[in-house]
Amino acid sequence: MLSRVADAIYWMSRYLERAANIARFLDVNWHLTLDTPGVRAEQWTPLVRAMGDWDLFLGRGFFPRRSDVIRFLAFDADYPNSIVNCLSRARDNARTIREIIPSEMWEQTNTFYHMAREAAKNGEAILHNPYRFCDEVKLRELTISGIAGDAMSHDEAWDFFRLGRLLERADKTSRMLDVKYFILLPDLTDVGSNLDYVQWAALLKAISALEAYRRRHGRIQPDRIVEFLLLDHHFPRSVLCSLVAAQECLHAITGTPMGYFCNAAEKRLGHLCGDLAYSGVDEIFAKGLHEFTDDLQTRMNRVDEAVFATFFSAFPAIDVPCQQ
Repeated sequence: MLSRVADAIYWMSRYLERAANIARFLDVNWHLTLDTPGVRAEQWTPLVRAMGDWDLFLGRGFFPRRSDVIRFLAFDADYPNSIVNCLSRARDNARTIREIIPSEMWEQTNTFYHMAREAAKNGEAILHNPYRFCDEVKLRELTISGIAGDAMSHDEAWDFFRLGRLLERADKTSRMLDVKYFILLPDLTDVGSNLDYVQWAALLKAISALEAYRRRHGRIQPDRIVEFLLLDHHFPRSVLCSLVAAQECLHAITGTPMGYFCNAAEKRLGHLCGDLAYSGVDEIFAKGLHEFTDDLQTRMNRVDEAVFATFFSAFPAIDVPCQQ
């Protein structure tokens, strides 16, 4: 497969997943405004802080209020990670590989972008109530993922599509946990309160994890939620489950046996999966949830850099003899 084609498939899937996850960010906070009375209901800046784009947000002249945060994350033409820009880039990548992906996949991606662009033109209603827009974004991304699973040959193109989606999903799940940290930061007395439990439940709902969590663990317990979203082996949106599946995709692409590595991407991802698999929730809280997720995001960024250097760079990294 040409590296240009692999790069386009990989980033198309990452941008689609990113758009859906930003919609989840907005959705979790919107539900919190409905469930939380008073001033604490209007905490929207944690979403921008968790994305790591606070300085850019302020530099664009926005203020820490609901309308500006929603506009920045959903529609801002100058913010590379806004939903509209993510969908524009996903569409551009899909257009260059129309001969590789199913026609239905291209049609849905194209329609998805135009839906978001039209919504941006009439954004005032969404700034007031983003629920319907966010729900539409999530459902359309799930539709495209379903088409990919049912209509793409499960070959290298499929593995690159899944690799991008899974790495993006793992990163954004960890960032959603960071949103919880930033929400609690102003007043740690909320820990263990009814408000705390409402926020944890809203977080699970935004990640589409509430029912799966309740079947596994029952009542809301913060340590169990952190363990479920970071370390669960079976829930497909947990960080560990996503990264292990991404590792399988990576090895399917290279042909390297599991347990060995022949390039930096396999080595870094293998180390990360191993460290997570042998982590415990007590260790995470001892280190600090924010500090743990921040380190996790840094390491996932390094995996992404290694994937680029191995497969997409004009000067690809040279593979080394397979090592265990």
